[in-house]
Amino acid sequence: MDAPLETQPRRFYDGGPSGGEPDPTAPPLIVLERTLDMQVDEFRMARRLGYRDRELGQLLVPVDTATFTTDLTSVPSIFLWLVPRTGRHLPAALLHDGLVRGSYIAAPGVDIDRERADLVFRAAMADTGTGLIRRWLMWTAVTLGTIFQDRRTRWSPAELWRLRITAVGTLLVTAVVGVLATFDLFDIDVPLVGGVPWMGEQTWWIELLTGTAGAIVIPLLLGLLWGRFRAAGMIAGVALALLLHVTAAVAALTAAYQLAERVVSRSSE
Repeated sequence: MDAPLETQPRRFYDGGPSGGEPDPTAPPLIVLERTLDMQVDEFRMARRLGYRDRELGQLLVPVDTATFTTDLTSVPSIFLWLVPRTGRHLPAALLHDGLVRGSYIAAPGVDIDRERADLVFRAAMADTGTGLIRRWLMWTAVTLGTIFQDRRTRWSPAELWRLRITAVGTLLVTAVVGVLATFDLFDIDVPLVGGVPWMGEQTWWIELLTGTAGAIVIPLLLGLLWGRFRAAGMIAGVALALLLHVTAAVAALTAAYQLAERVVSRSSE
């Protein structure tokens, strides 16, 4: 992982309205607008946002506030308990939206691809005071988006597909091992497979400890296969292993709620 960054909030500044001049001496002013003709999670920015990147210099997003829209922090609903759509990280999320959509103003010759935008996002989160664990989790999430969406990257097709296959393969292995470890903990036999060897037939708390150790060590080793994205691979794998049961529970509750809403809505028609 990179060396820790010192939080520097004044790197963000007021970008002013479209057509106006930014004020690098003024703190950022985030003004969001949503009208009834827009989607529920869609907003316009009434003022632009400025940021002084450590390597790229002055960045200004978006180019045109009248046409640019944002969904704030793009987070699936089942993960909102972990990463809310707004908070300390919001300025960095708005900056990232502008960069990945190509709606930014930078110094002449500066061309920011999706991979670079993700790194700027991570550094910008540090400048907002976002916690270390949360910002690395969010950087991992946007890196996965970059790998699977293939927008504004300089990767060759071979590299792109290697990354996709590696990501899917390692995460799938992590999920399967997590399920088998859970069955092993509750002494549920899986035909033709059995349990995981590092847990064995021991008291429940020893099995819990060894299962947790496996949920950390195995994803860390699999993450090495991601090459220069190994940090993202390790974080994604460990997060999947440790949050697998919580995510499954939240997903089940969310599905039950949505089903209840549909049933009640149809019955009231």
